[in-house]
Amino acid sequence: MKLLKKLFYYLKNYGIKETIRKVIRKIKIFKTYSRFNVDYKTWIKNNEPNNNQLKKQVNYKFKYTPKISILVPMYNTNEKFFAELIESLKNQTYSNFEVCLADGSEKENELLKKYFENDNRFVYKFLGVNKGISENTNEALKLATGEYIALLDHDDLLPKFSLFEVVQTINNNPGVEFIYSDEDIIDSKYVRKNPHFKPDFSPDTLRSYNYICHFSIFKKTLLDKIGNFRSKYDGAQDYDIILRATESTNNIVHIPKILYHWRAHENSTSKNTDSKSYAFIAGKNAIEDQLKRLNIKGSVELLEVPGTYKVNYDIVGAPLVSIIIPNKDSLEDLKKCLHSIFKSSYKNYEIIIVENNSEKDDIFEYYNSLQKYQNVQVVNYKEKEFNFSKINNFGRKFAKGEYILLLNNDVEIITKNWIEEMLGICQQNNVGIVGAKLLYYDNTVQHAGVIIGIGGVAGHIHKNIKDNDPGYFSRANIINNFSAVTAACLLVKSKVYDQVNGLDTDFKVAFNDVDFCMKVREKGYLVVYTPFAKLYHYESKTRGNEDTPEKRKRFASEIELFKNKWEKQLNDGDPYFNKNFRLDSYLFVIDVGKKY
Repeated sequence: MKLLKKLFYYLKNYGIKETIRKVIRKIKIFKTYSRFNVDYKTWIKNNEPNNNQLKKQVNYKFKYTPKISILVPMYNTNEKFFAELIESLKNQTYSNFEVCLADGSEKENELLKKYFENDNRFVYKFLGVNKGISENTNEALKLATGEYIALLDHDDLLPKFSLFEVVQTINNNPGVEFIYSDEDIIDSKYVRKNPHFKPDFSPDTLRSYNYICHFSIFKKTLLDKIGNFRSKYDGAQDYDIILRATESTNNIVHIPKILYHWRAHENSTSKNTDSKSYAFIAGKNAIEDQLKRLNIKGSVELLEVPGTYKVNYDIVGAPLVSIIIPNKDSLEDLKKCLHSIFKSSYKNYEIIIVENNSEKDDIFEYYNSLQKYQNVQVVNYKEKEFNFSKINNFGRKFAKGEYILLLNNDVEIITKNWIEEMLGICQQNNVGIVGAKLLYYDNTVQHAGVIIGIGGVAGHIHKNIKDNDPGYFSRANIINNFSAVTAACLLVKSKVYDQVNGLDTDFKVAFNDVDFCMKVREKGYLVVYTPFAKLYHYESKTRGNEDTPEKRKRFASEIELFKNKWEKQLNDGDPYFNKNFRLDSYLFVIDVGKKY
């Protein structure tokens, strides 16, 4: 009955054609998510080493063979789980490791010792008292003699090739100080599922949740520098130390392979988030502590999805924001856009409407009516050929603000504090650009970040999912890093805009915003997406479709231009999009083909 009501609602409001399109989108999304774990089984078969490859790993001679010290804090450890953990370590194809076991149980369990007593790579210390997860881990660290330190829970598992991959990474990246890998969950029936294929290091994503988590490996000298685990963050002690480690080194490498199996049982966080709700409070405190260390003013709040957070950055001062809006003969769209801006809670802004060869009288009458607003001006762009880059660069000449906000005329603001949400992030020293979440009129996602390589060039990720759908590991609904965002709503520091000479005018219509973001990233700045600045985007109303031979030819030429200009980056892959995902989908779909 509920579905029928929805169907009639859409038929009534949007017509048969659009209703059919929506149903097809829903079916595609359902099929994508329902197939995820089925595809993962195929991915495992195609991409993880077989027995012959594992034998070769055992006999492989590395130039550098560091000792890896694996810290395992113990407390009332389950014997069955522990036996399986030890077996997974003994079966490693790389053998120069030690396992440092610190047992904080009230009573020593002699049965556990039989699993490692004849292997001198296992060092065990019974503490006699539970000091908590951080201090128990610190006790394990005292036993470590290796050049690198790895973290492992007492009930999880490592695949046989895990340490081999770590040491290979160390050999391929001299000087690496922090390494992390992808991970999955293994259930009570030993079924592997829910793989977390992670992005390369993403500081804003890390402040939104501990996406790094397992498998984490630190150079011992880095731990000596930043200090040990801290008991006031018990439950999120790994989050705290990862935050401290990653702010203390740039030598960070992500291994895009599943090197850790997080066991799901009734008391584990992976299965029952309520079992460790205190850990989420500790995570919030760990982020707030990082803000203090970095002298960043702001606060942290817990989001609806357990373990995810939002950093609310304080606005420093009240800098002028220059909003540049190109427009041609688009009266109703522009009206709707401006009226929604006028309702904004942030007031120190100016609006620069770039008039682009309009032909209708009503738009000029509307321009005249805007003269009553002191912070609105209309400037005339007179070149006849449409060139989005030139139009915005022309508007920039009139902008007085410390920040420039590129905005399409076919958007409508949803969140009144949209400028504050973007500005707080953009004020951070390492951030160059901030993008917003854009929705279609039916409250499905039009833009939640741009991935390089999708469709051969670039495309919007999470397209067509519901606004309240968190997406893959919450990335649609948290602040996180991307390679690019759309210029339909893009905030950039004015000095950064000028530093890269604005938008490249060779990209007349398409990919100019992606190219702009790439240029900004080349200068060392981050691009950040926030879902907390939200707008409707009535996409391409003013430009129209690529429906003529001339337009199709121009579009093809801009694709070729982008591919030539950013060939290396396209070949290397988007750092914020794991190589294990397909590039022919707007969703995070596993690429089951062989890559390794």
